[in-house]
Amino acid sequence: MKSSATPKRRQGAALKTPRKSAVKPAVDKAPQRGARSQQTRFSSRLRAWGRHHRSMAWDSFQRLIRYPLGNLLTMLAIAIALVLPAALWLTLDSARLLDAELDESATLTVYLELSADDAQSLRIEEAVNAEPDVLETQLISAEQGMAEFQQSLGLDDALAGLESNPLPISMVVRPESVDPVAMQQLAARLEALAGVDEVRLDLAWVERLRNLAELGRRVALALGALFGLGVLLVVGNTIRLSVESRRREIEVVMLIGATHAFVRRPFLYSGAWYGLGGGLLALGLLGLGNHWLSLPVSALAASYGASFSLPQLDVTGSTILLSCSTLLGWLGAWLAVTRHLSSIRPR
Repeated sequence: MKSSATPKRRQGAALKTPRKSAVKPAVDKAPQRGARSQQTRFSSRLRAWGRHHRSMAWDSFQRLIRYPLGNLLTMLAIAIALVLPAALWLTLDSARLLDAELDESATLTVYLELSADDAQSLRIEEAVNAEPDVLETQLISAEQGMAEFQQSLGLDDALAGLESNPLPISMVVRPESVDPVAMQQLAARLEALAGVDEVRLDLAWVERLRNLAELGRRVALALGALFGLGVLLVVGNTIRLSVESRRREIEVVMLIGATHAFVRRPFLYSGAWYGLGGGLLALGLLGLGNHWLSLPVSALAASYGASFSLPQLDVTGSTILLSCSTLLGWLGAWLAVTRHLSSIRPR
């Protein structure tokens, strides 16, 4: 009996031993407590920034089309402010084309002595062509000069009774440079050649035209600056009213931590939409004005025996106009919102 009880006690002791060892692994370290910081990637922030920009651009566009009449009037005011300097720019562009044509017609007239014959005139022409500043020459005989003189004045019968031709052999010289100083120096060198009696140089009309072109450019710059300021005022006043109408909304989002850049963003897109719409309307007005004036301008040019067409904005000019209008709208909105955000204090 004793021998049989002893194994049972041993088995019980063996069964109790694993329980003690199983309890020990159950005691584990306490979990860490406290807040953990989590860093976002730059790409995630960039995607969120892009999504917010797209959302604000679309939201501001929807706000514009929600009230089409009032916003269209604002864009029309911007378009009128842009049409006037753009039309003056086109006028100056056509004047530059005319200036280039007149530069080609700027010539010197070399009159030879009355005693010069054909052989001497050819030698003088070779000497003139040897000058580095001379582009080309045209020799006019005395008979040809008399015929042109009679045709231009209509005095064929009166001049036909002359016993001899009083006109000398002449030469029309087209210089390489139309600079007044360079042409005067060339005229002095040509007048010093043997057999040359006089060199005529008339640059008064060229100087007048260039002075008028310079005046037109300065007037265009002044008008562009003034009307650009007008666009800033129109957009700024419109955005100011929009800020005031959403003042409570701005105060709420600033209370929950919105930055000025976050609040400013939708208004900047609204200003850019105003500027872009005004630029598109300005292009339309310029096209209508060109179509309306092209026929009488062509008829007036034809009456003077010339062909002239009003210049139009090409792709580059249209892009510049739209970019300037959009930038002016954005800048006007930025100035208005920045000024009013500084006075808003969330309560």
